[in-house]
Amino acid sequence: MLTTNTVDIDEFFHLPHIVRPGETISSTGLTKRAGGKGANQAFAVARAGGQVELDGAIGDDGMWVKEMLESAGVGTDKLKVVKDEVTGRAVIQILHAGANYYLPSPTPAPSLSTYTHLLVQNEVPLSSTLAYLTAAGQSSPPLTSVFNPSPMLTPSQLREFPWKHLSWLIVNEGELGDLLLAFGSSANPGEAKADKLQARASAGILELHENEYFSKNVGIICTLGAKGILYYEPGKEVGYLPAARLQNPVKDTTGAGDCFAGYFVAGLMSGKSLQDALKACLVACGICVENEGAMESVPTLEAVNKRLA
Repeated sequence: MLTTNTVDIDEFFHLPHIVRPGETISSTGLTKRAGGKGANQAFAVARAGGQVELDGAIGDDGMWVKEMLESAGVGTDKLKVVKDEVTGRAVIQILHAGANYYLPSPTPAPSLSTYTHLLVQNEVPLSSTLAYLTAAGQSSPPLTSVFNPSPMLTPSQLREFPWKHLSWLIVNEGELGDLLLAFGSSANPGEAKADKLQARASAGILELHENEYFSKNVGIICTLGAKGILYYEPGKEVGYLPAARLQNPVKDTTGAGDCFAGYFVAGLMSGKSLQDALKACLVACGICVENEGAMESVPTLEAVNKRLA
């Protein structure tokens, strides 16, 4: 399986509140950890027992990140080390309650290879994402491709996106709303009250699936945070699974989305049923948010299976 760059060095600033424009405040702590959505997702696939290769680039200051990926079993033969360049940085503001706000910086675009599964996100240039997905869809047989549009594309980019080449779309309720608005709908599940979120998001999934800009062959997963997830396979009804029960307080939500995506693809690769793969994703995310960091917080498959037992 192939996942795409980015690889970042995440700088976590612990703050009493999110910095407002023009405001200067002191942080209570600074931590540097490995990150980047592509690297996090590859790390999660490896932790979940999948064979994964990361195609991307780092600066020569990021060798420790490369070593960390390799220690988890991520293939790095395609990870280029660019001399005299710095690895991408992301500033993450951590609140005392555990929520995070993520501010990425650009990183180089990766090259393209062919595997059985492809996992892409939107931290790389859109042209690279489109090249990956087009090649995946035109391969024989086509790759199983999974896309997490984070950060979100512009409305025009969403309308022109080659959805026909995609197998699975992973979004949260806010991203689902962005897609619907870009496609001309007035519905926005992300603005629904908590007690109506599941129903609104479920209706939004079905509306998205029938939209002329979208593809009827794409499966959709919508994460609802602490509420759980909704999932849709073409031709079937929308399903729901609750979030996993936590055993410890929430410390950091930074890596939860990438953990979910990585475990989901690893589940597909292992031949698990959709429900079993998603249950493992939810448990993995539960363990993930109980720990700090984007990469270090991703649990091993052994830890996930122990909670599932």
